[in-house]
Amino acid sequence: MTGNRACLSLPERRKMNCRRTFFRYSRLATLFSRSWFLSRRRTNTPLAARRSFCTSAQPPRDVTLFEHDRTRFFRLLAFFCGGQFLFWSYLAHFAFNGLRDTGGAKGKAKAATATSAGLAGIWTFEMNLGTNTWRYGFTAGCLAIGASILGLGVLFCRRSVNQVILHRGGRMVTVATQSPLGSGRGQRITVPLSQVACHAHRQESPSFIPLRVKGHKFYFLLDKEGTINNARLFDITVGAYRSV
Repeated sequence: MTGNRACLSLPERRKMNCRRTFFRYSRLATLFSRSWFLSRRRTNTPLAARRSFCTSAQPPRDVTLFEHDRTRFFRLLAFFCGGQFLFWSYLAHFAFNGLRDTGGAKGKAKAATATSAGLAGIWTFEMNLGTNTWRYGFTAGCLAIGASILGLGVLFCRRSVNQVILHRGGRMVTVATQSPLGSGRGQRITVPLSQVACHAHRQESPSFIPLRVKGHKFYFLLDKEGTINNARLFDITVGAYRSV
């Protein structure tokens, strides 16, 4: 090897020395960078993950996670339920005041106002719709139907969610419901995040996302046609399953 180097000229020997020096330092630099990267990955990756999680789960300002304005639909629903309640109330008033007892004290069994029903003349029976049983029963039934339609409309309106707001710090959540009077005019419920839970994932629910709030009997419904502004933050905060 020494004899070969002696046979080389001075410029060739300088070039060979430069190549050896370059390869030596490049190999050292590669080993150093690889060891530094592995050490940083082992020590700093969990911390960075925890920091990013805390930053995402604890926003520095209020974040609207879900919003869906259906004011027009609930106005139509309010008119429909109100009209049905008035109709059935009028029918109950007519049944209570308009129906008269057709059976008199003198034994007139077949009065002109009596109702006869039958099946092709095989058998017939007479109904006296003016008796107290029919009158009170028909009145109570009409009032029950009207009140049920109105109650279901009010319940659906108070359980349909307009907005879900995660407050600063990620500890409190506000659930705002829909209202026929406009967006932001409904009920607003502010509770800790630990008292809110989704019992079904948002991708598994076909039409509504059921949201459970502690202290309320029925679920709050998030329409999937609404807008989820931050899906990841929604999943780890409001959309997470908790035992409420």
